[in-house]
Amino acid sequence: MTAPLFHLRPGALDGATSGSVILLDGAEGHHAATVMRLAPGEEIQLSDTERTRVSGVVRESGEGRLRLEVRESVIDPEQLPRLVLVQALAKDKRDLQAVESAAELGADRIIPWQAERSVAKWKAGREAKKHSEWASTAAAAAKQTRRTGIPPVEQLHTTGQYVRRVSGEPGTAVLVLHETEKISLRDALAQLGALGEAVAAPQELHLVVGPEGGISDAELAQLTEAGARTARLGATVLRSSTAGPAALAGAQLLLGRWDWPLS
Repeated sequence: MTAPLFHLRPGALDGATSGSVILLDGAEGHHAATVMRLAPGEEIQLSDTERTRVSGVVRESGEGRLRLEVRESVIDPEQLPRLVLVQALAKDKRDLQAVESAAELGADRIIPWQAERSVAKWKAGREAKKHSEWASTAAAAAKQTRRTGIPPVEQLHTTGQYVRRVSGEPGTAVLVLHETEKISLRDALAQLGALGEAVAAPQELHLVVGPEGGISDAELAQLTEAGARTARLGATVLRSSTAGPAALAGAQLLLGRWDWPLS
């Protein structure tokens, strides 16, 4: 079993090198020392929730805190294109299921989308609570899977807001997952220049997932007019909770990011 991972604030691991001693306290320290009861000699990992990760050994453990000696500090390389899930709000917490799986499967960022046919809505006055729920779900999933970074969850976007945003973002490619499209995910990624060594390869790839009732014709027209392409995931119609994670997994494989051992 891999060593447990605990998250610190961004920048907290700057300057950490082999032999450094780090104090882990606060909520994460409580979880490590009091809940998990990690003892001297046990292995542990820390992350700055961005790209820096250290592995080390517990040297001292007390009530709600512990000290570890760093054995190794690494900075994860940035992988391009960054993978962004644009997830429509969905009922019965299916959108949260998608957020959890997306964080586990390597999404670099998540954008909540108030689609035209979304049954679920973030009611006025509760947006902050709902956003926090999505962010907490992403953070917990990232920690569980030992990811160095936590994918940030952006503020809720309407269709108009999202279209205006991506229209002014050079280097961003948008791929809408649509059940009537004939083009496969592989072919769509190739057309976007995301596979191979294309000169104009996108820096960021957005995977757009609609709600239970699907993306409306008007929304699809807005998205395609802004430069989005469409693709289909296989022969079946996936739920809103499944389509995004499935596309992320497919993209990771097609981009060669799950090859093992890592090159």
